Amino acid sequence: MQIGIIGLGKMGANIAKRLIEKGKKVVVYNRTQEKVTQLSREGAVAANSYENLISKLQSPKILWLMLPAGEVTENALDKLSELLNEGDIIIDGANSFYKDSIVRGEKLSKKNIHFLDIGVSGGILGLETGYCIMAGGNKLVFDYIKPIMDSLCVDGGYLYCGGSGAGHFIKMVHNGIEYALMQAYGEGFEIIKNSKYQDDVKLEEVAHLWNRGSVIRSWLLELLEDVLSDEKYLETIEGSVSDSGEGRWVVKEAVDLEVPVPTIAESLFKRFRSRQKDAYSDKILAALRNKFGGHDVKKR
Repeated sequence: MQIGIIGLGKMGANIAKRLIEKGKKVVVYNRTQEKVTQLSREGAVAANSYENLISKLQSPKILWLMLPAGEVTENALDKLSELLNEGDIIIDGANSFYKDSIVRGEKLSKKNIHFLDIGVSGGILGLETGYCIMAGGNKLVFDYIKPIMDSLCVDGGYLYCGGSGAGHFIKMVHNGIEYALMQAYGEGFEIIKNSKYQDDVKLEEVAHLWNRGSVIRSWLLELLEDVLSDEKYLETIEGSVSDSGEGRWVVKEAVDLEVPVPTIAESLFKRFRSRQKDAYSDKILAALRNKFGGHDVKKR
């Protein structure tokens, strides 16, 4: 089975590499040609435009987009829809908003072009260990591309989740849970670091221990063990944490569905707080304590 991949960032490039390793013919295109050249040395077929990429694939043509969610993906889909034929398949593997995917699926179906929205989890280590994939769209189309899924994923690591939007919806919820898990680990280890036992036990040893049979063992905790093994690393970075959209979307969806998600919501707000060096709300708290109780206020 052949596939064209558009967008060779960390995830896109690694997906291409894994498919090549599994014996698939992979045609690649990226806005900057350096990444295309690099992958061509590893077995990919290079393309220098959308048109060139499409010409090198057999029908039905399968295109996998790993572009930034939003306008970039939208523009690419509009252009590709003018170049592809009926029966061709477009896969959006970005973290797109699921309602956008529903609209895109409907728009492409009017041209008889198939659209699958696919959420991809596994990070940069997916190249080695395999990915976890959540898919939405036409079930028959998904069944057709299963050889690609088998090459990309760990055993049992993909699932058809429903019609258009379902793949990105499930991935959105997945990322909301991820936010909360990361926040919980961070808070737990901060308690230990500030406790009277901080000199008696190493944090990386605690992480190592908890990954050996405890109920909170996880891949995230394994990654944290690696982080904590370098005592100086955390001193070299800032605690500013960005968010790429999924956390906001899942909290908004929960509000619309009237589903309480206090833990996920708090983990999102904590990320917002991490970017504030001197929060205005904290200044108000300090000023109020001073006014009603005479508590000292630290001057800058």
